[in-house]
Amino acid sequence: MATATPVSQPGPLENAIRSKLTAQFAPIKLEISNDSWQHRHHAPMRAQGSDGTGETHFSVSIVSAVFQSKTTMQRHRLIYATLKEELDGGLHSLSLQTKTEEELVLAEARNGQSS
Repeated sequence: MATATPVSQPGPLENAIRSKLTAQFAPIKLEISNDSWQHRHHAPMRAQGSDGTGETHFSVSIVSAVFQSKTTMQRHRLIYATLKEELDGGLHSLSLQTKTEEELVLAEARNGQSS
């Protein structure tokens, strides 16, 4: 039996997420990871097929000026509102990392990295 691995090519849901977040937030950084293969045993994934190639679980890291002066909860609500159609249509889980450019620079400085 083959072992499921991460999906290498973006599917239609990932493309829609990228398109909507780019249009709404004009991010300076946007990383999207389809983590669905790690959840292939969950009911939403089984409903799409058990090979782990579905699109139900994603991690999103986004850096945008839109998040300035907003709490983490407010940032997440903005993203949920932007992706409402996808969430209503089968997107099961979003793991979100939301930062402003200043927060990114501070985090990289703490970790000894540069932009």
